[in-house]
Amino acid sequence: MRLRVGRADEADRLWVLRTRCVRELCSTAYPPEVIAPWSASPPPQHYRALLVTGGGVIAEDAEGALLGYGVIDLAGNEIDALFVDPDCGGLGIGLTLMQAMEALADPARPLVLSASLNAVPFYQRCGFEALREESYPHPSGVALASVRMQRTR
Repeated sequence: MRLRVGRADEADRLWVLRTRCVRELCSTAYPPEVIAPWSASPPPQHYRALLVTGGGVIAEDAEGALLGYGVIDLAGNEIDALFVDPDCGGLGIGLTLMQAMEALADPARPLVLSASLNAVPFYQRCGFEALREESYPHPSGVALASVRMQRTR
């Protein structure tokens, strides 16, 4: 596995993996009436903007196949996305991506994120603590139950 910086022109490619993860992994924690509009939504413009600022980390195999990716909002010191190909779970890819994004983050500020319900245990293993449950107003129109989390160094 190799890591590299993501590019804005890869947003659609990354979104395909994100959509697959929502359909396959998030369906364990959310009902079909939430998964359907959530997974059908297009990539938001801010995704490309975060990639332009150097906030994207891509994990690929030796042939360039996408294994996973993470996106960090550097200005907000917030993890915006972390997705690993469902066929590659448990191989340490998510942890490696998290460590790469932590290296980009401002160590003087807490690192924050809004976790989908199915991802909370992963983020806890990465040292994040739950602050509160919240309802994230997703652009698709659904309110996603999530957990606001924080990690201090």
